[in-house]
Amino acid sequence: MVGDVVLYHEFPPETSATVSAFGDRVETALDGVRLVRTSDYADAVESIRDAEVIVEHGMSNDLLAEASSLEWVQSLSAGVNRYDLTPLERRDVLLTTVSGAHAQPAAEHVLGLLLFFERGVDRARRQQRDSVWRRFPASELASKTVGIVGVGQIGGRVAEVVSALGSEVVGTKRDTGTCPDAIDAVYPPDRLHTVLGQSDYLVLACPLTDETEQLIGETELSSMHNDAVLVNVARGEVVDQEALVSALKEGYLGGAALDVTAPEPLPGESPLWDMDDVVITPHMAGGSPEFARRCADVFVSNFQRYREGEYDAMRNRVL
Repeated sequence: MVGDVVLYHEFPPETSATVSAFGDRVETALDGVRLVRTSDYADAVESIRDAEVIVEHGMSNDLLAEASSLEWVQSLSAGVNRYDLTPLERRDVLLTTVSGAHAQPAAEHVLGLLLFFERGVDRARRQQRDSVWRRFPASELASKTVGIVGVGQIGGRVAEVVSALGSEVVGTKRDTGTCPDAIDAVYPPDRLHTVLGQSDYLVLACPLTDETEQLIGETELSSMHNDAVLVNVARGEVVDQEALVSALKEGYLGGAALDVTAPEPLPGESPLWDMDDVVITPHMAGGSPEFARRCADVFVSNFQRYREGEYDAMRNRVL
């Protein structure tokens, strides 16, 4: 018999409906599960003290420390960089994520950003505001090479989408032995500069780790074509933002599309806001009405394995 499952209340505004939709789907799929939905921080502190399982998005490490009976945390995010894993490891607490739940919307978001640059949508929009009807040249994504740093579930789906349009796709991956068919060439991380030199568009889709923090700096940006575009749907800290600003100002890079920045929100005084060759979206690439369904499916699958003691078979297990 599994004890209380606590569904933490805090979610980003664009996914606020996820709490209710997730809870309804889980309770329908798992008979007999007592799902406790917290309403605010104080309620969460009270509820988690006896919780065996916590489902959360944005819960602090201090709050997790209050859960004395905790056995498993199901995170509703893809990454774990915000966690202090050591206390969870010491307590033998299981940790799983919803890695892959963002893959489809993130891939569509990337595609939209690539086409924004390739088809000159920004120029068309400026002309529209000035009531100017003037044709201008645009190009085809099919004639371009898309480089992907981090061919995981998101990067893999990006590869499939752009490959379907005819783009050549190259990428980096820690395990080059497992790779989607849509990738034309894959290289280990130490061959990053090979990918940089080939890419008309460079898509960052890697997790934030000690190895990937500040991965793209001055040296890496100088390896790219002067008209190449950087697209970041990973984490802001993967890019040296000062080096990026310099490269854009000095004409060593054709543009940037940033769904993530460091810090977030991007400060109002950042020069990135006023650059015509930069597109900024507010960390929303993975957002979708389908997010709740995908998260619930992961949790239901994991819960069934957890209840049977099949911990090694749980999806996206980190600890």
